Amino acid sequence: MAARSIASLSLGFGLVSIPVKLYSATESSATVRFNLLSKDGSRVKQQYISEKDQTVVPRTEMVKGYEFEKDRYVIFKPEELKALEEGGSHVIDIVSFIPEQAVDPLYYDKAYFLAPDKRGGKPYNLLKAAMQESGRCALARWAWKSKQYVVQVRANDDGLVLQQLLFADEVRSMKDLEIEQLPPPSAAELKLALQLIDQISADDYDPTLFEDEEKKRILAAIDAKIAGQEVVAVEHPEDAAAGAQVIDLTDMLRASLGRAVKPGAKQPAPAVESKGAKRAPRAAKVAEAAPPARARMKK
Repeated sequence: MAARSIASLSLGFGLVSIPVKLYSATESSATVRFNLLSKDGSRVKQQYISEKDQTVVPRTEMVKGYEFEKDRYVIFKPEELKALEEGGSHVIDIVSFIPEQAVDPLYYDKAYFLAPDKRGGKPYNLLKAAMQESGRCALARWAWKSKQYVVQVRANDDGLVLQQLLFADEVRSMKDLEIEQLPPPSAAELKLALQLIDQISADDYDPTLFEDEEKKRILAAIDAKIAGQEVVAVEHPEDAAAGAQVIDLTDMLRASLGRAVKPGAKQPAPAVESKGAKRAPRAAKVAEAAPPARARMKK
């Protein structure tokens, strides 16, 4: 399925205006959701109640308003709200170019792709090549849907990425945690820690090496429940070990070196434990009761 653009914008590069289209760069995988039901298994419905007379207010009769004083609101019509959203600029205005690594990833928010629109191919590719050659990315201002953003525009081999950045007051400081300052580690501890880092190091990040094992475990438990089994908690001995007091840090590092696993190595998934009689073949029992949870989630 071809990607669909979210908006048509202009990327301001000096006096050059580059027409671009905006696309979402990420897509959240479907989470496992549990519905709220009454005790008899029937679905429940959420309702909104008027504080004034305690009557149910249908969605068709709801309006949006802004509280300008305590319990005093100014009401906006749908067309007025739409006008506010569309009042933002369609120009991503570059204000400076900074080194690629100058922005701490802590400030990263949502990412988008920028692709050239009609007649934008030549200036788009020029800007991409110039940023790659200089080793710099762009900082820009962008107003969209009634909010002002500071964004980073960076280049890779495939094109330009627009990264929304958080404002300074939206990022907390670690100084607020008052982390205890301890003496530096011993030379022996540091050497072992560096050996452990070297043993499980990789040259780059390959996102395909990772998958949501926790989601798979929950879906397997749901299938077991559909098959009539009672799901019980699985004990994880490593959790108890992690919470135990470290007697000798050097010994723990040496033990870690023996257990180190290279990035991307497949770990055996924990079995789903259940109470009751001997378990029948899972696929057959689940098929009799209902389609597997994975199939239901894809619908």
